[in-house]
Parts: sequence; structure tokens; C-alpha cells
Amino acid sequence: MKERFMNTYARTGLVLDHGAGARLFAVDGTEYIDFTAGIGVNSLGHGHPKLVAAISAQAAKLMHVSNYFMTEPSVELADRLTEAAGFDTVFFCNSGAEANEGMFKLARKYGSSKNPGKNVIVTLKQSFHGRTITTVTATGQDKFHRFFGPFTPGFVYAEPGDVGELDKLLGPNVCAFAFEPIQGEGGVRMISREYLQAAEKMCRERDILFCADEVQTGIGRTGALLACERLGLRPDVTAVAKGLAGGVPVGAVLARGKTADVFQPGDHGTTFGGGPLAAAAALVVLSELGSPGFLDEVDRKGRHLMSLIENFKHPLIKDVRGMGLMVGIGVVVDPHEVVDAARAHNLLALTAGDDTVRLLPPLVITMKDIDEGAAALKLALDDVEKEHR
Repeated sequence: MKERFMNTYARTGLVLDHGAGARLFAVDGTEYIDFTAGIGVNSLGHGHPKLVAAISAQAAKLMHVSNYFMTEPSVELADRLTEAAGFDTVFFCNSGAEANEGMFKLARKYGSSKNPGKNVIVTLKQSFHGRTITTVTATGQDKFHRFFGPFTPGFVYAEPGDVGELDKLLGPNVCAFAFEPIQGEGGVRMISREYLQAAEKMCRERDILFCADEVQTGIGRTGALLACERLGLRPDVTAVAKGLAGGVPVGAVLARGKTADVFQPGDHGTTFGGGPLAAAAALVVLSELGSPGFLDEVDRKGRHLMSLIENFKHPLIKDVRGMGLMVGIGVVVDPHEVVDAARAHNLLALTAGDDTVRLLPPLVITMKDIDEGAAALKLALDDVEKEHR
């Protein structure tokens, strides 16, 4: 079955057929609770009626025309997304890596227009920004750098939490500081509010763009439209993707103030980005996220899930961290063992970093599914503990 695919993923061999809400069904009929949401993509779960209807209607009407022309869904999405997020302009693309590429290009143009040597971008160690050569370069993890050099020059990595070091790194040659509010692939690592607020202050004082990679944390994942809202931060530029269209590929670069009009015709582009099909899907996601109490409920569900896991008081668990429905469980064993054991108990989960089980359920998951999923996770941890005795 797998022979025709390039060997880029450690695939499980599980073949999925269909889904409903936070449940997935394999071709053999086995039912799973989904704590992955397609790695944070399926924000409205599987088979959401409004999302299915909007995609079907738009597919019958118009799917693609190129960005030389406008379509009603993309115009409406630009208005609603910028208004909801508090930005002035948006560039639509297809993925998180592309959104970050666009953000880095915008920052380079902003800096070099002030000074040709103002082109360095500071990111954080343990960060993850994508799989293209430039976004891999921006990623502050050596394991992603093997085999792929030479890399895009002009990236420097700071230690999260060390304000003194960052003060030294943010010199006159720096055009941007880019960060994830919570480091997802790095292990659901929380970055302190105080550190990020200090970074924002330094960037403001030195005319350095303060840039947020919210590809994984954005679009309701943390209980707010953007995680920066919960941290009291106001980035100049923000990249979003993953859950924005509930499963249809889309990304976006949001800009405000002095960055809103940096890009001019010919500076950047995309063939598929912001097409009417993805825009129609994204409009449904934004509508659902904007319904009364939805984001508060995401926060409540996340706190409930973390509380359940903390109450395991399990010997394999080091800590539980996260925000909203972005949860990391630090474990003392290989996290892949826990994820494999969870699958045997009909729960789908993820890993992140070297020691973390990552949970990213659909935002529409019910409390019942959370309770059942947590119970399955407990059984999985017990199984792994037995194997290590």
C-alpha cells in the first residue's frame, strides 16, 4: 500500500474512511476518538454540515479563477478576518509554511527599505516554522537542519526566556523578531508572557517588526481567535493557517499599521491562495468561532481536559501544559509508545518534541468525547508503564 509514497512519514498503516464530529472511522469500521484534528486543521471536526454545504455550493459555482480577479468569498473573507483579528490587510496563501515565508519576505522588504543591511530575523530555539528551505532555516531545532544546507542566510536563534540575550541580539541589522506564542512542534512549550512583552517593547523601540507565527495556535485553538490576544500582545504581522478553513488548504499573512502596505504588485504572489473554495470554507469557520460563547467553551474544554490528565497523577507524566485545546503532556518515556498504545484503545493522539504527547482535538469536541478520550489515554499510559516494569 505504501510503496508508491515517498518515505517522508512514519505512517501507522491505519486507513481512515470517514468521520463525524470528533470521531473517525477506519475502512474496517473501527471507531476512534480524534485528539489530532489533522494536526490542528479540522477545527470544526469531521462532516460539519455547514462546512460541507458551503464547500459543495461553492464547488458547483466557482472553484478557481486566479488572483488577477476577485471573487465574493475571498473579498468577504478578507473583510471578516482582518476585522475579527484587528489587522488592516491580508495576503492569502495555501499553508503555514507559505504564510511564514510571506511574513519573512515582508519583514525583509520593510527592513531593507530602511537600510540595506537591516535584514536579519531573530527566531527562538525549539521553534518550528515550516519545511521549506527558508522556514526550516528559521526553525530553531538542529534536527530539522540535517542534510538540507546551504541555508537562507540572516537567521539568528534566541533562547526563550532570556531577555538579556535577546537585548543583545536585537541590533540595528535586525528587521524582525518572529515567535510562536506556544511552541507546537517543539513540544507545546509555553513562552512566558513577560518575555514576549519585553520582546515587543524592544522591537517597538528599535523599529524591528514583531511577528507572530500563529499557524498552530491561531483560529480559536487556544480559546481566542489568536493566542496573542490572551497574552496581551499586538504583533505587526501574524501568520495563520491550519484550522482557518476547517480542512481545506489555506494560509494568511495579516499585517497592520506600518506593515499593511509594504508589499506592492510583483513583490509576492501565489497561484491557488485565497481561492473561492477555501474562502467559502473559511467563512464558515469564522462564523462558527464568532458565535456566542464558542471560544469561551474552547477554553473551558481545554481546562477540563488538562484537569482530567493532571488528576491521573500518573508516574509516566512529568507535567501537563497548554492553552485551550492545545495540550502537551510531558512523559518520561518515548511519547511514540504512548501514542501507539492510545491507538490500541481507539484514541488518536500526536507527539511533539522529544518527550511530549500532543493533543489537538477538534474545537467542537463534546465533553463526553473528552472524558472518553482521557479514559483511553489513561489506559494507554497504564499499558506503557507495565511494559517498562
